[in-house]
Amino acid sequence: MLLLPGNDPAAVQAAARRLADGELLGLPTETVYGLAARADSDAAVAKIFAAKGRPSDHPLIVHVLDAAGAEPFADHLPATARRLMEAFWPGPLTVIVPRQPGMAEAAAGGQATVALRAPAHPVARAVLAAARELGVPGVAAPSANRFGRVSPTLARHVVEEFGPGLMVLDGGACEVGIESSIVDCSRARPALLRPGLISPARIEAALGEALAAPDAHAPKASGTLAAHYAPTARVRLLDAERLALRFATAAASGGLEGVAVYSRAQPPAGLAWKWQALPADPAVAAHELFAVLRALDAAGAREIWVEAPPCDPTWDGVRDRLSRAAAAFTD
Repeated sequence: MLLLPGNDPAAVQAAARRLADGELLGLPTETVYGLAARADSDAAVAKIFAAKGRPSDHPLIVHVLDAAGAEPFADHLPATARRLMEAFWPGPLTVIVPRQPGMAEAAAGGQATVALRAPAHPVARAVLAAARELGVPGVAAPSANRFGRVSPTLARHVVEEFGPGLMVLDGGACEVGIESSIVDCSRARPALLRPGLISPARIEAALGEALAAPDAHAPKASGTLAAHYAPTARVRLLDAERLALRFATAAASGGLEGVAVYSRAQPPAGLAWKWQALPADPAVAAHELFAVLRALDAAGAREIWVEAPPCDPTWDGVRDRLSRAAAAFTD
């Protein structure tokens, strides 16, 4: 395992060279750490699917430096995509557009569309710039974890996921902490396929029109399977009333051995095995969400009870990740 400081220019150049050579790289972004490979090489991208254990028809997001870097991958960039790129790039928003034939077919999961994003993290941008100088137009970079598991937000999370041989650049804790919003711009009306930190209201303001609801004809998109982002421990997503009922039942039966609680209000004294306060700010909650799930899992939690976030669009990204983490287990 090669864990290198992301602020070291020599490490950035070594990382860019590794990408140019068709190898994998652990790359920090402002959302989560990615497992990156040059997107214009189907052979390199195949290594991502193999390392993650990810189905090859589940598309990846291609990370580029800027709007000009998006053009080689797109058959064309619709006006809706350009508006979003101007408003939110670099940043945690992905656009899906018609794909340039013969380009990034493996990264797109064989679809006629491609997902594109320009990350804001300075290390990611330095690597993309250095790689472009070596002939790499962009990199496919899903989260650097085994398929379906909790996404990594620290370099050490990537180290925990993969064995020796992977170069990882350490860029510190990811600022956003959950994956990007994904907007399909490949059809007549744009649709939000995956919520993130950027609210639907801000996206609609940038578009100048309302988002359509996703339908059965929407392209496949990263992180949209029903069960995803799951730790080993069983995650239960409970509203405040159901959580209180479970506490009452547990109090009558002697406590919650092995049950960790992630909630706004602290459980009755001595009841929960471990408790973590759920922040009131959705951005703060998003920033720490995956790290908290990983930490409670590593501590040996049997179950993790999470208080459902408020019914407010600003919480959509956090709620989406928790719903999919809890979907891996049913009552």
